[in-house]
Amino acid sequence: MTNTPSVLSNRLPDGVLALPSGPLAQASLAAARTTVHPSVLNHCIRGFYWSRLFAAHKGVLNDADYNEELLFAANVLHDLGTGPDAPGLLRFEIESADLAAALLTGLGAPARDVDKVWEAIALHTTPQIPERLGLLTYLTYEGIWVDFGKNADLVAEEQKQIHAAYPRLRMAHHLAEQVLAHGARSETAAPPYALAFHLAQERAADGTTSMERGVVGGPWGE
Repeated sequence: MTNTPSVLSNRLPDGVLALPSGPLAQASLAAARTTVHPSVLNHCIRGFYWSRLFAAHKGVLNDADYNEELLFAANVLHDLGTGPDAPGLLRFEIESADLAAALLTGLGAPARDVDKVWEAIALHTTPQIPERLGLLTYLTYEGIWVDFGKNADLVAEEQKQIHAAYPRLRMAHHLAEQVLAHGARSETAAPPYALAFHLAQERAADGTTSMERGVVGGPWGE
């Protein structure tokens, strides 16, 4: 696998729903399909589309650091820690990153690429840091958060087609359930101030979470 960008201009490839077709992308999608909840899988795939559209908006599709296969892997694998393969000893973000790194290493990906994907996944719930790191981490973070309603105006033209292909299926509820279940597996899986810890406090107090309420009341709905 090389770092050659698969998109050679600041225009999207033909078809909004086009996906990378290389072996890394195929293996990433297969791993996610067998691990995460179907609505969470749709969220992960939508995250890739939003990330790519955000990259187009920023004019970086032909940047030397833009790699579409790695962007797809980072998005599609970013919630692996909510599945049964995670040991439940660390935050789900870290365990997602570790599982993704193991998959990419097994596929023979260069260590530099593995490190980039690990960083992008590990920091996908951490605000104010991704934009100061590499392009992959920044785009992954922004794309994932578009799915929660951030910068929805940037994808207004494409969102209907993407949502029709990959419907939401109460994503925020199912993702919250999976993150909470992972966090309940050990004290170290939901340390103070981590997302799982915060969601557990909200769920205990109100029966729901700000993540769920924000999505339901946001531009995409449930």
